[in-house]
Amino acid sequence: MAIYLRQAVLDDLNKVMMIIEQARVQLKKNGNPQWQDGHPFLTTIKNDIIREHSWVLIDGQEVVGTAVLQLTPEQNYDEIEDGQWKYPKEPYAIIHRVAVLPAKRGQNLGRFIFSNLLTVGYLQGIRNFRYDTHYKNIPVQKIGEELGFVKRGTIYIEDKIDNKHMGFELNL
Repeated sequence: MAIYLRQAVLDDLNKVMMIIEQARVQLKKNGNPQWQDGHPFLTTIKNDIIREHSWVLIDGQEVVGTAVLQLTPEQNYDEIEDGQWKYPKEPYAIIHRVAVLPAKRGQNLGRFIFSNLLTVGYLQGIRNFRYDTHYKNIPVQKIGEELGFVKRGTIYIEDKIDNKHMGFELNL
């Protein structure tokens, strides 16, 4: 069966939210406060799809993963503590809201999502990629490091429980 990435459509909304909810439960089990304040919200995911930032990973005919590739800057990334972006003035894309069905863990699908989003961004002229994750989200840190992302410092996001995240960057 083919495994590939495609842009999400509104018909994918419920499946994407189900994957996000299952990932939220898994994060909590692992002692990670990320997403425990309720975000990402349904309206956020719906807006991601409408703006054509949302992508889904397909395995055969089933949606098994989701992520966002945002090609516009974000205020949360303007300030970074304990470090700096390599090219702070250059355009960049952000990888957000990566989640894979827990039943599919151990198949390197998160890495597959990241690498395919890098290709999508590269084809659109982007050479700098960023993402953030909680300090306790070791699996997502490892994926980034395996792909060559470098921890650049600490950024702060909108999260009511713990807003301190690690900022990662890859420059191609």
